[in-house]
Order: sequence, then structure tokens, then C-alpha cells
Amino acid sequence: MGTLSKILKEQWDWRKQITSLGLFDLKKVSAGAVLGPLWFFAKPAVYILVFWFALEVGLRSADQTGSNVPYILWLMGGLVPWFYIQEILGTGINIFKRYSYLVTKIKFPLSGIPTIFSISTFIIQLGLVAALLVVYFLCGQPLDLYLLQLPVALVLMFVFFDMFSLVTSLLSAISKDFMNLMKTLSTPLFWLSGIIFNVYKLGLPVIEWILMFNPITFIITMYRCAVYDKMWIWEKPEAIIGFAVVFVVTLVVTLVIYRRTHEEVADVL
Repeated sequence: MGTLSKILKEQWDWRKQITSLGLFDLKKVSAGAVLGPLWFFAKPAVYILVFWFALEVGLRSADQTGSNVPYILWLMGGLVPWFYIQEILGTGINIFKRYSYLVTKIKFPLSGIPTIFSISTFIIQLGLVAALLVVYFLCGQPLDLYLLQLPVALVLMFVFFDMFSLVTSLLSAISKDFMNLMKTLSTPLFWLSGIIFNVYKLGLPVIEWILMFNPITFIITMYRCAVYDKMWIWEKPEAIIGFAVVFVVTLVVTLVIYRRTHEEVADVL
């Protein structure tokens, strides 16, 4: 508990600096481009259109859903959160190298560095969620209480993957093999997390049960509950239980690794 209190205190005491650096990082990426921040949404838009054409037009996947709700909402419910998670699984797992000057030259709290990148990436995610809502209303869907699950999903996603970024960055700083392993797993996680298929209709109980312990599956399930399935996440208790177990285990592992390794990171870098 002492390590957790220390991390939370560092996050709070340095909140202004962390937020400022997160915004600066976002501006730095878009600097020099004529279209500026629009490029943050160009790649996701292209990906969504390509997947929509391949799955709905080419493979006729929409015919298999048995729903009158436009298939594009189901697809975006999986792809929109993935764009945030993908950044964490990419740059976010080795964030101390990206901000090495904060580790080696400035007395900056180590636990706050992953949050800098999480904030800049999260702002883009908010823009993508706004785009999702625009498509949602253009498709003639109603304004209802189920949409309240979106902000809850956003908070859970930010907290969990910020914590995940911290523990993986600590391990990546110490072991390049771990960093390479995580980068190797990024693509398999995309295809195995239910982003482009319905994990609840596999007809394989054991596989479905295993996927309930995938936090990515839980997040996209919440998105789809809000914009497509029109149900509450607690109607899928197995998903909540799986995420809760993984969250607690990840928290414990993060605290143990942080306590044992945070003083060594600067020397390794």
C-alpha cells in the first residue's frame, strides 16, 4: 500500500506538469503539418473504411449479426478503442526511452512519465469517440442511457492501460527481450480480442471463457454495449469478473515491480 500511495501522490503533486507535457507532446507530433491535428484522425478513418468495406461489403459479415443496427457501429465499437490500446502496446511499452531526458536529467517522478503519453493519446481517443457519436446519430440511433457506458469505459481504459504502460516500460527498460516480446504480441492481440468478430458467438465455451480475461475484449464490449447492443455491461457478468481479476493482478504486479526496479531505470538508460 505504501508504493501505491507514493505513486498516487506523485501523480497528484505533479499533475500540472504531467498534463502540460502531455499537451506539448500532442502539439509536437502535429507541428509542421499543414492539416495539423487532422492527421491524428486520418489514419483511423482510413482503417475503419477499409475494414468496413472488407467485412460488410466483401465478406457480408453484417448479415451474420441478425441486427437492424448499422454494422458500421459494431465495427467502430471495436476499432475506436483499439486505436488507443494500439498506441500503448506500441510506444507506451517503452515510454522511458521516449522520455529518457526526464529519467536521466530531470528529477521527474517515474510513475508520471507513462501518464504523459497516455494523456496525449487519450485526447485523440476522445476525438475518435466524438466521431463515433456523430456516426451513431447519423445512423438514426437514439440518445439513451446506454451511452453513459462510454465515459465509464474511457476512464477504465485510461487507468488500466496507464498502469499497464508503467509496468511494461519498467520491464522493457531492464530487458530488451521483454520489449520485443510485447511488440510481437501486438498483432495477435488485435486478431484474438474480438475486435472484428463476436466473442460471445464463437460456440467454443472454453475459448470464450479465456477471452473474458482479456482486458481489450472487456473494453470493446463496453463500447458495443453502449452504441450497438443496447444493454448494460453488468448483463455480461463474466466480462466484469474477468476484467476485475486482471485489473487486480496487474495492479499487484505493477506495485511489486515498481518497488523493486524504479531506482535502476536511470542507470540502465
